[in-house]
Amino acid sequence: MTATAPPFGPPPSVPAIRRPLAAAGLLAALLGVVFGLLLAVAGPASAHAALTGSDPQDGAVVATAPKQVTLTFSEQVAVGKGSIRILDPDGKRADTEAAPLDLHSGSTVKYGVALHSGLPDGTYTVAWQAVSADSHPVSGAFTFSIGAPSKTTVALPDNEAGGGLVGTLYGIARYAAYAGFIVLAGGAAFVLACWQRGAGARPLQRLVVRGWMTLTVATLAMLLLRNPYTGSGKLADAFDLDGLQAVLDTKPGAALVSRLLLLGASALFIAVLFGAYAKREDEREKKDLTFGLAAGGAVIAAGIAGTWALAEHASTGIQSGIAMPVDVLHLLAVATWLGGLAALLVALYRTPDVTADAVRRFSRIAFCSVLVVVATGIYQSWRQLGSWSALTDTGYGQLLLVKVGLVAVLVGVASFSRRWTGRLATGGGGAVATAETKTETKTTKAEAGAEAAAEAEAGAVPASSSGDSTSQDPARAVQLARQKAAVATAEKKRVRDADPDRSGLRRSVLAEVGVAVALLAVTTILTSTEPGRTEEEAARASNAAAAPAASGPVNLTLPFDTGGKNGKGTVRMDIDPGRTGTNALHLWIEDAKGKAMDVPEVKLALTLKSKDIGPLPVVPVRLTEGHWTSSGLQIPMAGDWTVAVTVRTSDIDQTTVDKNVKIG
Repeated sequence: MTATAPPFGPPPSVPAIRRPLAAAGLLAALLGVVFGLLLAVAGPASAHAALTGSDPQDGAVVATAPKQVTLTFSEQVAVGKGSIRILDPDGKRADTEAAPLDLHSGSTVKYGVALHSGLPDGTYTVAWQAVSADSHPVSGAFTFSIGAPSKTTVALPDNEAGGGLVGTLYGIARYAAYAGFIVLAGGAAFVLACWQRGAGARPLQRLVVRGWMTLTVATLAMLLLRNPYTGSGKLADAFDLDGLQAVLDTKPGAALVSRLLLLGASALFIAVLFGAYAKREDEREKKDLTFGLAAGGAVIAAGIAGTWALAEHASTGIQSGIAMPVDVLHLLAVATWLGGLAALLVALYRTPDVTADAVRRFSRIAFCSVLVVVATGIYQSWRQLGSWSALTDTGYGQLLLVKVGLVAVLVGVASFSRRWTGRLATGGGGAVATAETKTETKTTKAEAGAEAAAEAEAGAVPASSSGDSTSQDPARAVQLARQKAAVATAEKKRVRDADPDRSGLRRSVLAEVGVAVALLAVTTILTSTEPGRTEEEAARASNAAAAPAASGPVNLTLPFDTGGKNGKGTVRMDIDPGRTGTNALHLWIEDAKGKAMDVPEVKLALTLKSKDIGPLPVVPVRLTEGHWTSSGLQIPMAGDWTVAVTVRTSDIDQTTVDKNVKIG
């Protein structure tokens, strides 16, 4: 039968108290360090999608106000009303405030917003926020100018989407959800597959139930925080019913609700596992019930794991049809391995009846789980990275290297556990048997005394006529029987704890659990980080979009002196995008003090001497004092062009200055 702790008894020895306290202290310290690392490293969540282009481009100066602003993304995103805002120099909305227009074309993901007509010159700010297909929020901002750059009073939020207090709380909830699932699934698997008698052990029952409670609370927290996490970033919006309704209509919201429904089914599973199953004595009935619980538990665990796969990285990108089941298998293997470790640690410290056979069975299952974790992890790494360079050049790849290192450490520590398991099976197993033999008589006598006392208390057995006052008091007899049972249990635990093989196994498993806690923290950060493949693809797309501009806009500064009064000054010129074809020209005339200088006339000519082209005349139009522009500058071919600028400051005072530039 399974030994249970008596309600009271003699205090354990001081070393017996110190060892569990030291172990608990070590785990608490590890948890504190890891949570500190999690909060320090996990800033705003990077996401799957990235902005790859816009029209107008960031920093562009356009001659006339565009009718709309378009944004292009590397992956599918979810946008709504207010996701893209155009702000004028005073911070007022310059767009029509309608929902963004879907401008998708083939595989190109593009959205646009219409602008008001008659916008004045100045610098405008484009602020955008969206949710990528893998559930993580993205945001950003850039500027463009109409006519000429100007000062702007726009104050954008300091925190990116997914950051701040809400982002921190959401990250903690994600970590707790992973940890709760691992303990729930792995602890139940340990009981069913390794130590079925453990279903009646209170410490293991508490472990699995706490895993269920942690996962449930974390899921509810994520559901409430989802709206401010992807939107305003304000904690008070967690209780906005309209926002919650909007979350339920999204893929991540549906996944969280599905997880809660599956947790309801898992509560029934736990009730049967630690209720009817723990009390079942008939071996045949217990075998049938074991099969049913294993099949039902596997389905529930796979369903809960699928709520992550269906809403995060595995659901987007290449080969998503393969990636999602692989992701489910990976998470189940991790739960079996690490959750089983947690259950084994509790069993070794809190339940003196755990057997060497149970440890050996878990060792074999853990070995198979590691093989599955490695195989599925290699596929996931290839899918998320795409190249060797991404392993070192992207944040995802660097975090993945840390994770691989922690897995290697964990496997190394596990090898020591396997050695202790082997010694426990050969030598330690005998020690366990010896401990059971030594304490069996005491336990049996104590139990017999407890039964006799209970019968005496009920009046079924007449009081002894020996004259002993103790035998005349049923309550005292019950108390003494319980004390004897407590002594027997404490003796049994003391003998087992004195076994060096068992103690060595406990220490190595404790070290494994500590590394596993750190591994889970890194994994949580990794799942909210933009994959290396998409980061590199976004960078290539951005470079490709900028490629036609070659070295970028041409910027020239040419000092001049017409010789007349106030004839000295400087011409600043921008030719954008500085390539063959149509370009926009902007000229700024400044006096010797750097102030805008109004002149009667400015002319421009371009000559490509190597091809005998030109001079090509350009007559810019005056926009404002000291600012001239031409939106139709045509450059027929690339090469080293001579740009000549003629400035007239009076009826008779003028000069021509020139400079060679490479265009296209």
